Amino acid sequence: MSQAAKIIIADTPLRWQDVVVVARFGAVLELSGQAWARIDNAQAIVQRIVASGERAYGVNTGLGALCNVPLEGAQLSQLSRNTLLSHACGVGPVLSDEQTRAIICAAIINYSHGKSGLHPQVVHALLALLNHGITPQVPSQGSVGYLTHMAHVGVALLGIGDVSYRGRIVPAQQALSAEGLQPVVLGAKDGLCLVNGTPCMTGLSCLALADAHQLLQWADVIGAMSFEAQRGQIDAFDAEIIALKPHPGMQQVGINLRALLDGSEVIASSQGIRTQDALSIRSIPQIHGAARDQVEHATRQIETELNSATDNPLLLGTPHSYRVVSQANPHGQSVALAADMLAIAMAEIGSVAERRLDRLINPHVSGLPAFLVSDPGVNSGMMIVQYVAASLCAQNRQLAQPAVLDNFVTSGLQEDHLSMGTNAALKLHQLLANVTQILAIEYLLAAQAFEFLKDQRFGAGTDRAWRLLREQVAPYAQDRWLAPDIATAAALLKHSALLQQTFPELH
Repeated sequence: MSQAAKIIIADTPLRWQDVVVVARFGAVLELSGQAWARIDNAQAIVQRIVASGERAYGVNTGLGALCNVPLEGAQLSQLSRNTLLSHACGVGPVLSDEQTRAIICAAIINYSHGKSGLHPQVVHALLALLNHGITPQVPSQGSVGYLTHMAHVGVALLGIGDVSYRGRIVPAQQALSAEGLQPVVLGAKDGLCLVNGTPCMTGLSCLALADAHQLLQWADVIGAMSFEAQRGQIDAFDAEIIALKPHPGMQQVGINLRALLDGSEVIASSQGIRTQDALSIRSIPQIHGAARDQVEHATRQIETELNSATDNPLLLGTPHSYRVVSQANPHGQSVALAADMLAIAMAEIGSVAERRLDRLINPHVSGLPAFLVSDPGVNSGMMIVQYVAASLCAQNRQLAQPAVLDNFVTSGLQEDHLSMGTNAALKLHQLLANVTQILAIEYLLAAQAFEFLKDQRFGAGTDRAWRLLREQVAPYAQDRWLAPDIATAAALLKHSALLQQTFPELH
């Protein structure tokens, strides 16, 4: 992705890909004139409320259980600053730069609706963090769905805390000064706007969607290789048979598998050697397809949230005719459920991959040398990498437990049902990293199995996949340090442009 790429927030809905291109690939983010006009209108409503003295939650009252404490004058700016300082209490390892950038991007999209009321200078300051490469150091733990992560972003705008800047961790004030930026002076409601809403879980989930979509395509490629290496019975992927179960994802996986295996002499010469294959081999369309359908559902949920106003309170109308409405749009139930379902679906992709790769190394069922090495005994071959895959699958079962059901009470009974959507999104990120490693291991094993079958022609796509890996990982003739091979294979799976270039037939 070119560094010159630009995403402009205007009047049309944004896609998860827009967040990814900003967060992961450094695209510039801008707001259109219409978006700035909406932000100006909402800020004018806030100023009208302050001038009138009308009580409005978070504008001139305390927060959470302190919502009935009235505030005025200089207290309003102090409340915003204090909100960030008191809420910036996260713990644990910091988020990656791309994770924090995704959160900031989603927050700016939220404010662009002009329903929040924060001052335009705050939005300018957030855009500056993204476009000047200043990334706050945000502890990953401590969110029940919102609050702590954006508070740590917010204090960086004040020149407080540390940031990632030009490859180093430096004080926020130092990075702002280096870019000619001034700390922000907050006004009424600015602090609440910065910590409220669902940008944290939504931004993180957009990155997860990118990884899930890519892993699903790789799963088809690598699954096809394992199918071929075990001389699967291709009738299971027959188009007429697949069409009798018309789930959209299953149809697409069937198309992908047939294209990848097209022209395979290994498959053609193996027809009839067994009545049917083990389920992990013949049910690739059913399992991978079901995961695809869940990802599509999650995508709709996450993109709807991305394009929603998720602050509280929300401001409607104009400064001359407005409404201030307290409600629960910051509750992230839709995204929390979507992230939890994504975790279950993608854990299954790793689970079936582990079953396939186990069959590749098992001489009782593979028809190949034990553990895929020519001289087993003195060589352990690919024996222990299957243990690694099993361990990762076991951890994924834990990570796939739903976060959304873990409910707690906060703020003196005021906030007594929480989505836990940020926890759901973060554990989904870990689960997807595990699936990447499991598929990398299956890729290594399937490619090694091909070494014993290469007297026959492989499928059009599977042959390309084999040769692609062999450009960087040599065949496994005798035992060697295997960890670098897994890392190399995993790096290939993360290379989005390479996937599209090598397998243009995939969808």
